[in-house]
Formats: sequence, structure tokens, C-alpha cells
Amino acid sequence: MAEASPPNSAGGRGGAPRRRALSQKAFAFAVIGVLNTAVDYAVFLAARAAFMHSPQALAAFAWLAGVCRCGAPDTVLLIAANVTSWIVAVSGSYVLNSSITFAAESGRQLRWRDYAAFVVSGIAGLIANTATLIVAAQILLLPVWLAKALAVLASFVVNFTLSHFVVFRTRRASEPGGST
Repeated sequence: MAEASPPNSAGGRGGAPRRRALSQKAFAFAVIGVLNTAVDYAVFLAARAAFMHSPQALAAFAWLAGVCRCGAPDTVLLIAANVTSWIVAVSGSYVLNSSITFAAESGRQLRWRDYAAFVVSGIAGLIANTATLIVAAQILLLPVWLAKALAVLASFVVNFTLSHFVVFRTRRASEPGGST
């Protein structure tokens, strides 16, 4: 029979309950992330297919690739589909995380300012996601579906960290939006 661990005495501040709360938040964030990943993935594949079958989109991507010298039209198409799916997914993620994962911090209130902060912080996740997608699909030559899956994993850590420490941090009473 295993002995119970002694209480955490690090500064007498109850490190174990904090770690447990953080773990529960990370778990809720991950579950919501799985749902949003399904949305992101479905919208990505639909947008990619729509762009691939649109002569106007293909012409626009070829023109943009030539102007910015940022890769082949296929690269621009992947980026456009990824950004499209990200916009849809980040909106759903904000609503769910405000209501569930960070309910205590947000008061279950949707605020434009918090949404804007969530979107801006999510741009770092989008950059990690897009960079991973391009590297995996075009350098490692993995199938696009697998490259997208790896991209989602790469952005999870960035998104959770910024959400926890920046967007939904516990505010002091003296801060705007803090408790009074």
C-alpha cells in the first residue's frame, strides 16, 4: 500500500492545490481544444478544397506568391486555408474557455477586450501552427492531414500558456475588470 504524499510545504502556500487547479484547467483547455481542433480541421479541409476548386482563388494565390516572393501558390493556399479555419476556431475557443476553463477569472462574461486579447495572443499560436504546417507538409513532405495534426499539437502549449498567464489571468481589485 502506498503512503500518502506529505503536504507541500513550499512557502506554506499550498503548491499541490495550485498544481491540481492548473492541471484541471489544462485538461479543460485540452478537451475544448479537441472540439475546436475538429472545427479547425474541418474548416481547414473545406477551405482548402474550396480554394483548390476556385480559379479566382488560385489566380489570387499565384499573384500574391509572385508579389511577396513568399513561396509557391500552394504555400499561399495552405496559409489562406489555415488562417480561415483559425478565425472560426479561435472564436469558438474564446467562448468555451471563457465559460468553462477560465470561468472564475472571466466571471463567465464575454468581453470584446478579452476577445481581442485572446485573438492577439492566439496569433502566436497561429504562427506556431502555420510554421509547423508548412515545414511538415512542404519540407518533411508529410501528408497534409498529418502536417495539420502536428501543427495543432505545436500550438497547444503556446495557446494555453498565453491564455493562462495573459488573457485570463486573475486580476487584482485595482485592475480594470478586477473584483471590487
